[in-house]
Amino acid sequence: MNKPITSNNAPQAIGPYSQAVLTSNTLYVSGQLPIHPHTNQFVGNCIECQTKQSLENILQIVLASNLKKEDIVKCTVYLKNMSDFPKMNEVYQSFFDSHKPARVTVEVSKLPKDALVEIDAIAVI
Repeated sequence: MNKPITSNNAPQAIGPYSQAVLTSNTLYVSGQLPIHPHTNQFVGNCIECQTKQSLENILQIVLASNLKKEDIVKCTVYLKNMSDFPKMNEVYQSFFDSHKPARVTVEVSKLPKDALVEIDAIAVI
């Protein structure tokens, strides 16, 4: 059975989708933009601050599912510009520390609201 997951500590979905869906033992977190959940605004114009906020939004949704950061097994990072990869990667590495989920990083031509980055995740109980 699928269970939609929501957190007030992450931006609310802006379309016909859930922040995340828990099915059996797997949590699928929708792509998270670098939007602060209480202001509904982007946090800064730099890739570092936007990456950090996107990851924090994912973490808040994971925590709302009674899981933890270490339960994240895969992320997909969508970058507006692949030249931002090194700076994004530094923030990503700092966020996950010694935990290393599988990851895909791709450059896309445009992201919602003209974000520099969007990240989705999969976590397993």
